[in-house]
Amino acid sequence: MLDSIDRKLLAALQRRGRMSNAELSEQVNLSPSACHRRVQRLESEGYIREYVALLDARKMGVPTTVFVEITLQGQADEILDAFEKAVARIPDVLECHLMAGSADYLLKVVAEDTDDFARIHRQYLARLPGVGQMQSSFALRTVCKTTALPV
Repeated sequence: MLDSIDRKLLAALQRRGRMSNAELSEQVNLSPSACHRRVQRLESEGYIREYVALLDARKMGVPTTVFVEITLQGQADEILDAFEKAVARIPDVLECHLMAGSADYLLKVVAEDTDDFARIHRQYLARLPGVGQMQSSFALRTVCKTTALPV
C-alpha cells in the first residue's frame, strides 16, 4: 500500500526524475536517509519502473505524430502474436495498444513529415502480418501531454 509520503515521492519524481535525494527529501519533508530507503522500496516493489530522459520530438526531427488504427483479418492467437512481434520491431512506433472497439490496435507513430510517414507506411506498416484494414490520422496540435500518472 502507498501512503501519502510515497505518493508525494512518486509525484515529485514524475515531475523531475533527476533531482538529488537531498532535494527530494526536502520536498517531501523527510530525512535524506528515510527518503532514500523509501525510493529504493518503491523501485524494488516495481512502482518506479525506470528512469528516462524525455526528448523533444521537434529537436529530434520527428515533429509529426500519426495515430494509426489497425483492424486485423482475424483474432486467432497466432495472428495477434505475429502482428505484435512485427510491430514491436518498427522504430517509429512509440506505442501500440490492443483495443476494444472498432479497431483491433491503435499505434502512435512519429515521423519527420508526411513524406516520411509515407516511407514508414510503405516500409513497415503495409507489411505487417494479418492486417485487414488501416486508417491513419495526423495530429494537428498537441493540446495536452504528460507522462505522469495520477498519484
